Amino acid sequence: MVAAAAVVAALAARHSPGRARGAESPAPQATFVVERSSEAIATVRAACEQCDWGATGREAAALRVSVDGRYRTHVMLTQGDREADYQVLLGRYGGGSHRVTVDVDPSQSSPQVGAVRVARVDVTVVGSRNPGFEALAHAPILHARPNTIGHFTDVPLLMWYEATPTPHGRSYRYSVVFSNEDGGTATDRLMATWGRTTDIEFVYGIEIDEAGRLVSEEFQGPNHVMTPFRGRHEASHPLEWTVTDNNMVSDHGTTTMRYAPAPERFDLTDVSREVVMDAHPWTYRVSTQEMMREGKIAVDPPPGSGTIPDPHRYVFVEACSELAGVRLSFGVHATTAQGAQWFDSDRGRDEFRIVRSGCFRGAVPLPAGASAPDAIRFRAWPQPDGKERDPAVRVTRVNRVFTLGDDFLPKPSTFQWMGSLSLTLDGSPRELSFLR
Repeated sequence: MVAAAAVVAALAARHSPGRARGAESPAPQATFVVERSSEAIATVRAACEQCDWGATGREAAALRVSVDGRYRTHVMLTQGDREADYQVLLGRYGGGSHRVTVDVDPSQSSPQVGAVRVARVDVTVVGSRNPGFEALAHAPILHARPNTIGHFTDVPLLMWYEATPTPHGRSYRYSVVFSNEDGGTATDRLMATWGRTTDIEFVYGIEIDEAGRLVSEEFQGPNHVMTPFRGRHEASHPLEWTVTDNNMVSDHGTTTMRYAPAPERFDLTDVSREVVMDAHPWTYRVSTQEMMREGKIAVDPPPGSGTIPDPHRYVFVEACSELAGVRLSFGVHATTAQGAQWFDSDRGRDEFRIVRSGCFRGAVPLPAGASAPDAIRFRAWPQPDGKERDPAVRVTRVNRVFTLGDDFLPKPSTFQWMGSLSLTLDGSPRELSFLR
């Protein structure tokens, strides 16, 4: 226990960001003018002097954003003393002039955040004739889970949506990247099968017909059950509440603190959902800091312990496959003091294998001091129930292979491949060399 605490403390000290300079800003404001009914997005550029998401008592300052004196959303300064942009959805506004105000909320901030500086507030207005208006107009507003308020955990960091044509018109699916999940999948299994410690969840989906009428709306409720949305809206924004420790939502709740990250559009063709994090690499640092603070990083923990080693030791892999009744694992080849070896993502545990078809992320830890990987291999394993008549697996892409730098941000990928790699169910691996 002492050794584990020491390594976490060393990591936290080594990677704690530098402090920002500047005095606290008193209630920064911005005015925006709307000609006709429009959606508004605010970009709040801010930092707080002593904030460190990985340090208890200094996690973050909370900003309260209001428009025309009415509360709209909170912004948690998870990026600490780095001056950074936080984009939030303000909602629908009619013609005229409107004023955005940003205040520090001491009741929701850590006690030792120091001076908070809001450098500026910029507002973008998206009118109804803009192609992106419809997706913004239906983006959900998330109320905080009760047991996260005041605890700086499982914070919504990003929201994105996917737009897809349907026989009736089009659909929009909104998902959120949370900083972690306090319940559900253990941290070491998350890294093996998802290649991250954030929690990514679908929260709301709609279908709209060609005339612009709402056909259906649904959300992902407890136990991952897709449920018709029957709750309230602000304009056309559904109001949702995060209600489970693995961040499932409901269309009703009691908390009033809420988050409204501005949604971005992503096309996930031939890529995993984790590319949303790649577009915002600071999310890797924030999630690692939360692991440190919550005691989920240890020295050489065994697989199944629920904890992980130093994240710098992980090799992250994004690949795509076609699975039917099969579990998949991958391994990377690296040289250690004991010689060249293979290190497999499942680490000998069936539950650490990947069971979903399509593009996926996973990660495997290497021993301290190991070389950079120079090859990758894949293995297929039968499902325990054996119900699939014709089990099969084919690997079609390796999109990325990367590690984290000293700042906990992803380093450039070292390997990419496209092709057709069929696997057999006897556990025989198929290898791809990085040197080819």
